[in-house]
Amino acid sequence: MNNEVYAAVMASISGIQNLTNDRIEALTKGHGMTNIGAMCAANAIATELFRGANITLTDEDSGSLEIDHVLKKGIEAAEEAGASPANAALFAATICYFAGSNAQAGVPAGNRKIGALARMIAGADRTGVIAIPTPKSNNKVSGFAAVQAIYSAMAEGKLTKIDGRKLPLGVAGGPLYGHNTLGEDIGFPEVSMNAARIGTEAMMQAYWGAGISASPIISAVLGAAAALEIVHPDAFVGEEYGGFFDVNSAYLAGKAACQAAGIPEKLHMRGTDEEYDSFRLVGDLGVILKDIGAPTVVGMMSFGEMLCAFKESVEIGAGFSGGPIMPPLGHMTADTIITLRSLIKFEGDIEQAADVIAEVKKNEWLDPEIAAVALNTIARKTEQVRRGPITRTMILGTDGVRSAAIVRRAKKAYEDIKSGKSVEDVVKELDLERKKTVETRAAAMLGAMTGHEVRIEITKMVGGARRSHPFTTSYYGFDTDADVKLTVDGRTFELLGLGQNVIPDAIFNDRKELLEIIPLAAIPVCELQLSGHSIINITVPAAVAAAMKVADPKEAAKLAEKGGKSCSAAIPGAREKATDVAKLAVRIMKSMECIE
Repeated sequence: MNNEVYAAVMASISGIQNLTNDRIEALTKGHGMTNIGAMCAANAIATELFRGANITLTDEDSGSLEIDHVLKKGIEAAEEAGASPANAALFAATICYFAGSNAQAGVPAGNRKIGALARMIAGADRTGVIAIPTPKSNNKVSGFAAVQAIYSAMAEGKLTKIDGRKLPLGVAGGPLYGHNTLGEDIGFPEVSMNAARIGTEAMMQAYWGAGISASPIISAVLGAAAALEIVHPDAFVGEEYGGFFDVNSAYLAGKAACQAAGIPEKLHMRGTDEEYDSFRLVGDLGVILKDIGAPTVVGMMSFGEMLCAFKESVEIGAGFSGGPIMPPLGHMTADTIITLRSLIKFEGDIEQAADVIAEVKKNEWLDPEIAAVALNTIARKTEQVRRGPITRTMILGTDGVRSAAIVRRAKKAYEDIKSGKSVEDVVKELDLERKKTVETRAAAMLGAMTGHEVRIEITKMVGGARRSHPFTTSYYGFDTDADVKLTVDGRTFELLGLGQNVIPDAIFNDRKELLEIIPLAAIPVCELQLSGHSIINITVPAAVAAAMKVADPKEAAKLAEKGGKSCSAAIPGAREKATDVAKLAVRIMKSMECIE
């Protein structure tokens, strides 16, 4: 490896921030997304887990359990990364649940639920489902919709056939109701299922009314949570609903919510292929959320992204961090759960778990190389706050790809510049390669999903679709004017002005033929709109050019960003990052010359 390539590579990896345009420093103290807080909590919890901590909730007569200690460790780690108490409680409870803890162990005294324990340990206030927002998906709604609908139905006598006015003294509130026919066979099942169904449907209606797609999984979890605020949440139910100690009111609420939302009965963990009972999952998460306090929108975004660990995440509307689109780094939380489950599967063996992460990135993303670089970046940033087995596994699973990706770009830049090409041309070629990868893999993935033969070509990707402001014309990610040529089973469609013309036309004029094919164009375009999460196509060539002395660092960075205007430079910031890397490359070259 020649000195210029070596200097550029070392400069590029010298600082985590050099590889991304996302504002990852803001993620460390709660100003932006909270995924670093969630990853820190996972590091802390996994550390305790593999030390042998018992995270099972039990009904033993004790003032505390081992899981209290584990929850505290997770909460402290999340708060160290800037998470608010309620967000920290949510992360710790959810991660412990996915680590194998049960959601509840109800007894008359010491009634234990993991959400309530986490909230109290964190010192968060008790609120209710009415105050819990959904994750932001363009717009957002809240659990108020579920609560309002359930209480309206309750006032109309639609939750149960039991009329509370008729309950005799000695029956109301006692075991003759709660542990007998009236409660277990009639009241609890009826209220659980009717309330969860009504709440879930109301959540989906609220989403649609806000002009956004409904998230089935979030609607179901909030619908179940709102129902479990009313019904006895760990009540036994009649034998016709399931086995004793196996099915309770939370399970029935989860079942009704899943059925209302159209969630499949089984979900499967990425990487490990573990199968989850959706009814139990949604019921348990409802138990957690009803007690957790008032997490913020970004806290709920990280919660939703954790659910992207399931292979069915697109179908259930969990979020974005499960692929195939690579989202901004603030959304990367699914890999936390995938890594956790992989480590558990292999009994803490980081090498084997890292292989799982490598395979997930290789097979489930439009641009596997860039997806691996992105995860490596956010995992390394998390380690600045809290190290642990989760981030160590992520880094090990992606380090090889990241290293190879940077070296390949540095070598190409050196050879191309040496042959007379400009740094701008080098970046353009790298970005054209990136675009082609996205087009080809998107066509293959979407074709396999739909059963059609698909070809995708993004023929235009610039800014200024509706605005003439210099900012939007310079950075296409904020006002994208994209043209896409689709070929489906030999039939060609020209989608001109995808965002400003085609999509509004299809929605407002009910153009069904367009609505069917828009996803084939929208998914690869979205992948490129979000490309600022990893900018090695810009920073590495700039560093090589500066090291070769064909341009000073500022000029090299300016030309590199110009070359990436239709792909990697979707948002501002790359020029500044490239300047810093190029300056360091020059400094490294000088040091090497002194040694020689």
